[in-house]
Amino acid sequence: MTSALLPAGFHDRLPPLADAAARLEACVLGTAFAHGYERVDPALAEFEEGLASRLKAARRQDAVRFIDPASQRSLAIRPDITAQVGRIAATRMAHHPRPLRLSYGGPVLKLRAAELAPERERHQVGCELIGLDNVAAAREVVRVACEALAAAGIGGVSIDFTLPDLIDVLAAGPLPVAPERIDALRDRLDAKDAGAVADIAPDYLPLIEAAGPFASALDRLRGFNGALASRLDGLAAVADGLDVALTLDPTERHGFEYQTWLGFSLFAKGVRGEIGRGGAYAIVENGVEEAAMGFSLYIDQLVEAGAGADDRRRLFVPLGSDPAITAGLRRDGWVTVAALDARDTAQAQLCTHILIDGNAKPVD
Repeated sequence: MTSALLPAGFHDRLPPLADAAARLEACVLGTAFAHGYERVDPALAEFEEGLASRLKAARRQDAVRFIDPASQRSLAIRPDITAQVGRIAATRMAHHPRPLRLSYGGPVLKLRAAELAPERERHQVGCELIGLDNVAAAREVVRVACEALAAAGIGGVSIDFTLPDLIDVLAAGPLPVAPERIDALRDRLDAKDAGAVADIAPDYLPLIEAAGPFASALDRLRGFNGALASRLDGLAAVADGLDVALTLDPTERHGFEYQTWLGFSLFAKGVRGEIGRGGAYAIVENGVEEAAMGFSLYIDQLVEAGAGADDRRRLFVPLGSDPAITAGLRRDGWVTVAALDARDTAQAQLCTHILIDGNAKPVD
């Protein structure tokens, strides 16, 4: 039985869960396509130096590396697809008009798992809008994410917004902080460590209390510093009209290392952890930066929570049945399972119905 074992953090997805995952991906990408996002399918592995140059340090360490026997160069399996979409946009699709709308779906692989997230292989699906990172772009990306989740049947969605570069903006302007202390300040604010923040830069303490339900958190931020007015107006415009629960944590940094002015996490009732995240970022290729905005969803948690499941109506078709009848039933949405041997039974094929006299009858 040892040949059936898989490494820690990996799993096979069997029926009906594999079908559920495929349906979820199709719903998300179908919604994206309806909004003008066309699919790209990046390679599973790239030369390590190229991929590493587009990943922040934390994600670079996640990449599984190996030596390519053909080129004798180091390759890396992608831990994230967003960086690959950025490469495609900046190179092979650099001549396409902006904004460029791209979608994608596929597996990603991490070298090691986190304590609270033991999976090393995940299925990532998402959209990237390249060439803009303004309020209009953010509104579109957030709404496409919400619409895609709704199309996939995901209810109880909530969004937690953050402002990833807020500390940099404040430290460089109205609330100066010594450069050597900014990283420590970011970490302590992210951890909501009021004592440490008071020791480093007490003027920043109100930011800890600013986290919470979106409307009240936004009001507290407006009272914190007038220099944030235009940024907060933009955030309010992005959130306006969204029919989901909203929260705001202005100093959340974990997982938003490469986002700029806006970041957001997606959650759903009854689903473990984050189901996705997104925000504004910059694509860097040969020293040239291009603004972008996007989101990624992780299918695995949704499938674990039962999303994407169907009623598994399977119709057993006995030997000798009329193919024209079964073809019509498939057009009506039935899944037909044809008997290939006289010993086949509806029960053995896990069918819910059986074809009798041209009609679907429930299996006793």
